[in-house]
Amino acid sequence: MLKSKLPHIGTTIFTRMSALAAQCNALNLSQGFPDFDAPEALREAMARHVMAGHNQYAPMAGVMQLREQISIQLQLHRNIACNPDTEITVVPGATEGIFCAVMASIRPGDEVIMFDPCYDSYQPSVELAGGRAIHVPLTRDRFAIDREKLQAALSARTRMIMINSPHNPSGSVLPLDDLLFLQEIVERHDLLVISDEVYEHLVFDGLQHHSALQLPGLRARSFALFSFGKTFSVTGWKTGYCVAPAELTAELRKVHQFVSFVAVTPVQLAVADFMQAEPDYPAGLSAFYQRKRDLFCQALESSRLRLTPSSGTYFQLLDYSAITHESDTSLCEQWTRQHGIASIPISVFYEKPPEQHYLRFCFAKSDPVLAAAAERLCEI
Repeated sequence: MLKSKLPHIGTTIFTRMSALAAQCNALNLSQGFPDFDAPEALREAMARHVMAGHNQYAPMAGVMQLREQISIQLQLHRNIACNPDTEITVVPGATEGIFCAVMASIRPGDEVIMFDPCYDSYQPSVELAGGRAIHVPLTRDRFAIDREKLQAALSARTRMIMINSPHNPSGSVLPLDDLLFLQEIVERHDLLVISDEVYEHLVFDGLQHHSALQLPGLRARSFALFSFGKTFSVTGWKTGYCVAPAELTAELRKVHQFVSFVAVTPVQLAVADFMQAEPDYPAGLSAFYQRKRDLFCQALESSRLRLTPSSGTYFQLLDYSAITHESDTSLCEQWTRQHGIASIPISVFYEKPPEQHYLRFCFAKSDPVLAAAAERLCEI
């Protein structure tokens, strides 16, 4: 009889809630994906490469045309110089890249610090590598790093810190001061970093995303993960990339080649074409999604829900404590069934959930869907 390596892990909350939304014919603001099309030129490029016969294995690290375009974009948008041959690896989704980085870095007994609420793939990756996840809760008011708690969590076994900004599920954005503090910590304790930056271009209200790659002390120790799915509204294409120093990249690729080996060839070529033709496309994403956030939040003004507008990502937390103190896991299912509106409970992203009453809603949806969702929520 097989003994599970992940005995406490079931089907992800995203799969369960999307399935329930489909079953109930509910508006699905749970799983994070747009309900509108990707740019037409990108879709046409994909079809063109498929029909041109570009359907066999790509190079293990990714097609060079795409890695070169990634390097150009890093220079354009972040002022980061990066070697496309030795420091960039195209992966079939950031989750696979995170898994490979963990498996390449963590040995049995190593401890990995992660900040709660944290994305649900982090801990299983660490456990499968034989490591131990150390959960440090973010502050309850702003979902910011609690520096005292972070320092208290450090031990002789600490090997890595995992960060995520813009942050899923809270929508908070790490300020530069916190990254500078983290830089000092990892240099002093000789630690590695995984920096999950898949929502890098979705930052609002004049705030700025600061990449770990922009700070020399973090750059030298970090695996930074990015997502074309989030940037170009093609989550189903499952393609992203990892940027890391040559030494770390070499170790990541040793694992990557035996997990998926390659990302999908025509997807890579299509994205490369689009990035070359539209290098400034990401610059318009903040305004696009901020308008959707504002539309959704303003439509909720007459509801009993409380909110602080999200600073980044395409997620909005809603505080339902003025309506009920029921658990968020029960309530999200109840509202899906009774009111036809699906969301995600954030308690599932904690090791020890605090007394909070939040549900997470995705606003990467068409305007009519956002308006209809807000109307239903206002009626509760």
